[in-house]
Amino acid sequence: MFELRPDASPPLVNQIINGLRELIENNTLKPGAKVPSIRAFAATYSVSTFTVVEAYDRLVAQGLLISRGNAGFFVNRSANERINAQASKPRPVKPTFNSEWYLQQIFESRQLAFKPGCGWLPNDWMFEDGLRRGLRQVASSVMELSGYGDPMGLLELRTLTAQNLQQDLRIVVPPTQLMLTHGGSQALDLAVRTLVQPGDVVLVDDPGYPNLMSILRFQGATLIGVPRTPAGYDLDHLERLLAHHRPTVFFTQPHLHSPTCSRTPLVQLHRLLQLASQHGFRIVENNLYADMIAEPLPCLTSLDHLQQVVYVGSYSKSISPNVRVGYMLANPSLMQQLLHLKMRSGLTTSQVMERVVYAAITDGRWRKHLKRMRQRLSEAQQEVSRQLTRLGFELFVDSDEGMYIWTRHPAIPDSAALVDEALKHGIMLGPGQLFMVDSQATGWMRFNVAFSTEPALWEQLEKLLIKHVHATKGRLIEANYKC
Repeated sequence: MFELRPDASPPLVNQIINGLRELIENNTLKPGAKVPSIRAFAATYSVSTFTVVEAYDRLVAQGLLISRGNAGFFVNRSANERINAQASKPRPVKPTFNSEWYLQQIFESRQLAFKPGCGWLPNDWMFEDGLRRGLRQVASSVMELSGYGDPMGLLELRTLTAQNLQQDLRIVVPPTQLMLTHGGSQALDLAVRTLVQPGDVVLVDDPGYPNLMSILRFQGATLIGVPRTPAGYDLDHLERLLAHHRPTVFFTQPHLHSPTCSRTPLVQLHRLLQLASQHGFRIVENNLYADMIAEPLPCLTSLDHLQQVVYVGSYSKSISPNVRVGYMLANPSLMQQLLHLKMRSGLTTSQVMERVVYAAITDGRWRKHLKRMRQRLSEAQQEVSRQLTRLGFELFVDSDEGMYIWTRHPAIPDSAALVDEALKHGIMLGPGQLFMVDSQATGWMRFNVAFSTEPALWEQLEKLLIKHVHATKGRLIEANYKC
């Protein structure tokens, strides 16, 4: 049927899988056809029966073969449908800029040449070496693999996380008030479903985190935006909102806020806690980017000691997006509610991955990795700011920390038009409309500095910008002529 080469790469198991898959794809092996038995295949190709067993088992798992009792192995009648479905690509459509578009772009646009609109760091910026060492360490250790983990999460990782929070952010919390979650997204979802009832008025940063806003809307909440300024919150506007609404929760990101990368001064944090106490609403503090802050900053949780505040953090931003390990802090009574909801919705989190994270952050190079990551972000902030300023963009805030720059161009009233055009040229931008509570068109857009330092990107953007500005001027002239 095909040739096997024992001395070549890939391994024999993969060669068998690839060979049979090709025969199925080109219809040499038709749907329903019987393939050679394990012993017959092994004898024909002079390979171990164990090798053939593993290859056949994988092909069954992939849905290409089926096993029928003592009759043998046959080509699955739906094998070609599976292959075609995997090979087919979605037809391009004009994007609709909402949270669903954002999630789709995150997982479908990794093949694009440039991704300044994404929300993660490049692979070579992550703690990949430490993660691999952690995987090897866990794989070689003796541990229970068949049972469930602790519903609160791995105790060793919770204890170490609590120690690091006290050292870095002055947050004093026992491990009993720290629960591990399936990334920061699950932590936010648990907070929403525990604290928010359908019809509740909820405050959020404006602009803010689109995935959170989608979760809140799905829960039936009414969202009210609290405007962000380069200096933090617009507290005067917040107080006017509180005079007319009775919010139950304020979901906010005080430091290295996404998308603006603004930070909140200490005096505003104190005032926000006073307003929360006065008006009886809770605060969920989203601090996913804490590892990117060079110098420790007071946060709402360190000031409040979890009386009114729930804290959300994650290891995904600084180790790897594939590491779905986050955590949340809350007072004891609220933590019990969060724990029960976590168990109802997904039982426990993966203790295997939690052990991998624990091994990674106890690696002697973890702190050096964080220092290097912050330095690279600072350098990227400076370079991308320079490029944006050169092209006439306005920066929301001048920062030397964090992943993002929030910016707009005076000639682009609606960034969605530029984003749409950029997609055609293999560039994923972050349209500002996506981050606005009212989803209205805006000229603002978000750049991820770690993906925005290549000269070729700026050459492309400059051409697109010139084209876009000329087209806009042409439309304005035509409209004035008609008037």
